[in-house]
Amino acid sequence: MLAGFATIEGTARYRDRFPQLRDAGHFRRPECTSGGGQLWLSSIGLGTYLGEPDDVTDSAYTEAIVTALRSGINVLDTAINYRHQRSERNIGAALRQLIDAGELQRDEVLVCTKAGYLSFDGSMPADPRGYFRCEYVEPGILDPQQLAGGMHCMTPRFLENQIERSCHNLGLHTIDLFYVHNPESQLADVPHDVFRRRLKDAFITLERAVKEGKIRCYGVATWNAFRVAEGTRDYINLFEAADIAREAGGDHHHFQFVQLPFNLAMPEGYGLANQTHAKEKMSVLTAASRLGIVVMGSATLHQGQLTHGLPDFIGKILGMKNDAENAIQFSRSAPGVTTALIGMGHKEHVVANLQATFVPPATPEEWVKLFIQR
Repeated sequence: MLAGFATIEGTARYRDRFPQLRDAGHFRRPECTSGGGQLWLSSIGLGTYLGEPDDVTDSAYTEAIVTALRSGINVLDTAINYRHQRSERNIGAALRQLIDAGELQRDEVLVCTKAGYLSFDGSMPADPRGYFRCEYVEPGILDPQQLAGGMHCMTPRFLENQIERSCHNLGLHTIDLFYVHNPESQLADVPHDVFRRRLKDAFITLERAVKEGKIRCYGVATWNAFRVAEGTRDYINLFEAADIAREAGGDHHHFQFVQLPFNLAMPEGYGLANQTHAKEKMSVLTAASRLGIVVMGSATLHQGQLTHGLPDFIGKILGMKNDAENAIQFSRSAPGVTTALIGMGHKEHVVANLQATFVPPATPEEWVKLFIQR
């Protein structure tokens, strides 16, 4: 198990090993006013969601992660349920390889994972129900009555168990950033007051995990919650979530990050004023800025759908070499987005996607032209 965690000094050291990327504005230091420090983070991060749960994909992912860390990407994103826990293990293998070789130090990398969904271990068992019953229900880790949709849970006992498993998978004593994964899934089954109580219990658990040194900070990684209209069933108000964090951890709570899809096809984080505070309406990017919460954008290439066929005006405004680079440039240049996450399961993907980061991000004035009706 590797000791340590991402630090200001370590991430600055990492940044300075890549002067060309540093000078092009690839590394950012977001301000977290909700506690914790400021880290230098790469403008794109490596995601590990897609791929088969097999040895061939494991090998390709580990190689891609090693390539990313050697090339200027120091944000790694995963979840315990990604590829039946294999993606976490691939990150752990890559970190161990580079740290043992003296090429990397633990304090240079932000490692992010998530929990909320039930996960198998390595492969699909012959009897899935039997697996969850023996692994989770009978030991008292999981109460079936707390499951939403038969697959989502965020109770204290479950989250504690998942943190321990993730630490083991990643080979880390401390996880830098731990997300509650798609908490809005609960809203399909329970009323808002029950959801609020469950989220508070989850945040209390995560504040305790911070004190115990198992995680450094936490957040919520969402799909719909911040992209839908206020009043929609799976909507979450970020100001309310921050209030819940204050109830759980006081003014110096560790709710510091949110993740949501943000790309050319899903720009609601900027364009939809669905967050209300003191009768003022604003986008979630604006709300996060007001609260000092860091935003990570996921699905940057929309699972490959944005790598071709984009309207010509996007390329004219952003000026990149191809559609994939324009899509990356859009997300990484968005005001308020710190890191644009891209699924990269092969080293060739890493090399190709990094090309966009040698160009400075679009200025706010250039970027906003994309929203002017044409």
